[in-house]
Amino acid sequence: MQNQQQFSQWIEQSLPHGVDLLSPIQLDALAGDAGFRRYYRTNTYPSLIAVDSPPAKEKNWAYVDISLFLKSQGIKTPKIHAVNFELGYFLLEDFGPILFAQEIETNDKDRLYNQAEQALLQIQQATEATPLIPCHDDAKLHEEMALFERWFLNELLEIKLNDSEKKQLHNLFQSLVESALEQPQVMVHTDYHSRNLMILADETLGVIDFQDAMYGAITYDLVSLLKDCYVKWSSDWVAMRVANFKQHPEVAARLDSVDDKKFAQWFDLMGLQRHIKVLGIFARLALRDSKSGYLNDLPLVIDYCLEASERYPQTLPFNHWFKQKIMPLVIKMPWYKTPSGDC
Repeated sequence: MQNQQQFSQWIEQSLPHGVDLLSPIQLDALAGDAGFRRYYRTNTYPSLIAVDSPPAKEKNWAYVDISLFLKSQGIKTPKIHAVNFELGYFLLEDFGPILFAQEIETNDKDRLYNQAEQALLQIQQATEATPLIPCHDDAKLHEEMALFERWFLNELLEIKLNDSEKKQLHNLFQSLVESALEQPQVMVHTDYHSRNLMILADETLGVIDFQDAMYGAITYDLVSLLKDCYVKWSSDWVAMRVANFKQHPEVAARLDSVDDKKFAQWFDLMGLQRHIKVLGIFARLALRDSKSGYLNDLPLVIDYCLEASERYPQTLPFNHWFKQKIMPLVIKMPWYKTPSGDC
């Protein structure tokens, strides 16, 4: 970061009561996320998380507002000890080092996903938050999917679409938008996956990276969780969890006469919208932001897109086009590998 001394001085001056600093402040850099934020663990007791979050590039006010609201609804979010909006500095509670992504590799994944789904149900009940967050509306959904053509096709694969292909994509996008908007609309985290959930010392679940929350489709966060861009589970296991999630009274009360088949279709098409967007985002992260590691996650996201698009008549043209025109180029890329078998 540009002004390490200023950041360190602010942290020392902002330490909350009861936090001890036994030596000059030291900051241990942690793995970042897809944004411009930088995270550090302090050498205090107890340790804290210091965040450098450039105010011109990050939603710092939204982070605080949504954090406080979620906490009021019983969701565990990191306590905010101090914030400087002008400089973009935060001092947060340290949730510890254990990501949900790590725990599901070695522990009872059904129990852990039950925990994650219970927290998701709480988020979806938080309807009072709607004044704080934007709507995941027609314009936003189309804007997200436009990243696919610009960054994944044009920039990464150097493919230019003809008019017929552009029309085909537009028709697909419109059908995905219609599917998203016909669903019950709830509070949506928008990045509810294994790297944004944490297992705390008391084995409860903590939620992070929620500043992009919106009001949108009831299946959106469920897709993020079960069709995680970094973790692959078997299709049968995912389908079982989707069907079970629909049976929760909090969900069933919003669905009226929607049957399991329709709910599964909503889930699949919401996943296709999200993963088309993610192909663009990961390509942009690699090309614009020099975060090339995200290229290694593209094969799984592509697999999700093909898996979902082969299931429905309105998505089959996209599936065939992708397999015939895009995959021959994709498999030549140095980052491509066949996704590993289902866990």
